[in-house]
Amino acid sequence: MAVRSDGLKTQKRILQVCVRLFLEKGYHQTTMTQILREAQVSSSSFQNLFHSKDGVLMELVKFMFETQFGIARCVAGTALLPVYVYAAEIALQITLTELNENLREIYLEAYTQQHLLDYIHRSMAKELLSIFGPYQPELTEQDFYELDLGSAGLMRGYMAAPCTADFTLERKLNKFVTLALRGYKVPEDELQKVLAFLAGVDMRGIAPMVMEELFRRLAMRYEFSLDGLLPQG
Repeated sequence: MAVRSDGLKTQKRILQVCVRLFLEKGYHQTTMTQILREAQVSSSSFQNLFHSKDGVLMELVKFMFETQFGIARCVAGTALLPVYVYAAEIALQITLTELNENLREIYLEAYTQQHLLDYIHRSMAKELLSIFGPYQPELTEQDFYELDLGSAGLMRGYMAAPCTADFTLERKLNKFVTLALRGYKVPEDELQKVLAFLAGVDMRGIAPMVMEELFRRLAMRYEFSLDGLLPQG
């Protein structure tokens, strides 16, 4: 979002307040009155920058999707094939929703609002083409956009279902990754290797560190403190 220099401080202040309120109270429970009061900004100034609360969420979603594959590459290892990076990235997204219920709500909202979903689909289509294009060389970016309509729906469904004693995180990740990779025509022997790789990764231990890194980069971009922002389990 292009913002004049005299609005940057206001933009950063709004984003800092919204991140904190979304995590503390939840996206739906956070009101515009609370945002305006705590950010000390007028309604007209807010609307000039973001138009609505959904505009703030769009800014945060864009940031997360710009950075999450880079973080996943650090987890998976740069020497691994792209399909492993993809599996790590989607496994991390699902695991992050188990850290905090308000964080789950933010992710679910991103996968629900149509304008946010369209951004996610368009962004993912490029990544999916580079990752899975070799398995289906006849497909185009538009084809992968259409395939992501389905895989994103699966993602939302698995995010929305909290883990239980029976439906553990490990089972959830195994089921979703299996469905996703089969949908993208990854050969069965390679799929099993990817699942074995994920089974050896401590996602519960890594996810808080990933979230901390995500928020550290967010804080650096918008120049605010991390104090009190990281979600607690």
